Amino acid sequence: MAGRRVNVNVGVLGHIDSGKTALARALSTTASTAAFDKQPQSRERGITLDLGFSCFSVPLPARLQPGLPPRPPPGIAPPAAEAAATSATAETQTEAEAGLLQFTLVDCPGHASLIRTIIGGAQIIDLMMLVIDVTKGMQTQSAECLVIGQIACQKLIVVLNKIDLLAEEKRQAAIDKMTKKMQKTLENTKFRGSPIIPVAAKPGGPEAPETETPQGISELIELLKSQASIPTRDPSGPFLMAVDHCFSIKGQGTVMTGTILSGSVSLGDSVEIPALKVVKKVKSMQMFHTPVTSAMQGDRLGICVTQFDPKLLERGLVCTPESLHTIHAAIVSVKKIPYFRGALQTKAKFHITVGHETVMGRVMFFSPAPDEFDCEPLEESFNFEKEYLYQEQYLSKDSTTVEDDKKSDQPVEKWPKQQWALLEFEKPVTCPKLCLVIGSKLDTDIHANTCRLAFHGMMLQGLEDKNYTETFLPKLKVYKLKHKEGHVERVIDDYGVIGRSLFKKETNIQIFVGLKVHLSSGERGVIESGFGQSGKFKIRIPDGLNPDTKKLLTTTTTKKRAKAGKGDVTKEDEVCSKTDPAQHITISLYFKRYVFDAQKRMVQSP
Repeated sequence: MAGRRVNVNVGVLGHIDSGKTALARALSTTASTAAFDKQPQSRERGITLDLGFSCFSVPLPARLQPGLPPRPPPGIAPPAAEAAATSATAETQTEAEAGLLQFTLVDCPGHASLIRTIIGGAQIIDLMMLVIDVTKGMQTQSAECLVIGQIACQKLIVVLNKIDLLAEEKRQAAIDKMTKKMQKTLENTKFRGSPIIPVAAKPGGPEAPETETPQGISELIELLKSQASIPTRDPSGPFLMAVDHCFSIKGQGTVMTGTILSGSVSLGDSVEIPALKVVKKVKSMQMFHTPVTSAMQGDRLGICVTQFDPKLLERGLVCTPESLHTIHAAIVSVKKIPYFRGALQTKAKFHITVGHETVMGRVMFFSPAPDEFDCEPLEESFNFEKEYLYQEQYLSKDSTTVEDDKKSDQPVEKWPKQQWALLEFEKPVTCPKLCLVIGSKLDTDIHANTCRLAFHGMMLQGLEDKNYTETFLPKLKVYKLKHKEGHVERVIDDYGVIGRSLFKKETNIQIFVGLKVHLSSGERGVIESGFGQSGKFKIRIPDGLNPDTKKLLTTTTTKKRAKAGKGDVTKEDEVCSKTDPAQHITISLYFKRYVFDAQKRMVQSP
């Protein structure tokens, strides 16, 4: 690690006008070509419209330096010889030898309409700063950013900005009050107990002179140092970079800037822009204006290539040639975001975000078979050998309405530990395996105080073939449980009855011949054939009818025939026949039908 910069990507997220860009500016010593709202449109509108990148560096803290002895707990002095050795090491070690801890700040937009960009930015960060306007507290986009953070990040710092707007005599009381509110907000999240710090990134507001000194910035830097950990970085495997800006430099070529998601890259390597099927050679590389010869996972990088029109790639992926594939559909593991109101319905359309790309997609939810609801989830794989149960909607406690609960006398249902979805994209997407997927309803009114993020998950299998419905989906064993009910009309003999009301008049009963049925009186039978033209059918009872069942059916049939012969069947008799015990001998037919079986076969358990 000696002599090297250790890069930690810090997301700066929050509601619009909470002062995120001002905070990034106050912290940073080096800006990228796309920092601090440099775009003309951003300056014109006075808001951040795209991801901005900047950085600052500090000496690598001793706790993050390999080879140094750990610091003893407070109050415990190290042995004299050990203390002397540690002191000597510290004195002789230069800053270059110790290395630098570089914080790359990813300044995300705060406007609700730019949530796609925020999601893309959140996927490349190691630590998140949630910026809150101390005079306003949590706002709609603050909440959405907190949700995104829970999905994509492990550590959080809450920054209470604009404390200079608080009256000096009431400032501390107001900060304490907002701190308690934020602690309560975080209580039911993975970020419970996260540090909260007050700052004034731009005292006096945007129009104030640059001579105004920011407040609390040095304390924030110390806090960032204490919260930082060396991220796990792996230079092996295929190179993959998320590109967020692309522009040309006269006489040099086209520069693609982004964050390396996996692998490494060196000067002279060939890289592919898979969405365009274009391969280019790396001419030069820079990290925040510093030329480099190689870079690895986690690094912020600019790659220069020649003879490429920057207008063709606003954002997307660059990778080792032929390491990524374009997919038309995908199987993902899914979890509902608890703040999303309403059910997640199968066949509904969502905005599906994969990396920096967002497309419309239709979903179909499915779960394990009911007897496997308690099985431990498989996080990074999908078993095509197993059978799965089709769901009309994602199963969760809030997917059952209050009315359903009142009607049901059954105990509380079990919920599966893992659920999946088949996503079918309206436009093909290019993405790596095992990447994060977020489903949203971005067409919801941005002024409504509601969470638009619906579900998230991991992509387990991408379907590359355009004709995946014919070539791939038949291998996916998702079934629907079907249940039909009818009634016994009359007895034929000791081993047979006539049934009705199970099928419609126009149903082809022949396809149901051979299927097993259950009678509510306890017998089991098999559908033998149709009977007449009105949807009636014959049932064979291999073990014979119970004497009580036969007696009941025979008595009822005799009474009906007698009355019919006399011609005096009254309305009262018709009502009685409907409430006759014989009519309560129901016939139940259960079978599975596989969703992607072109033959629409019906399957029953042995």
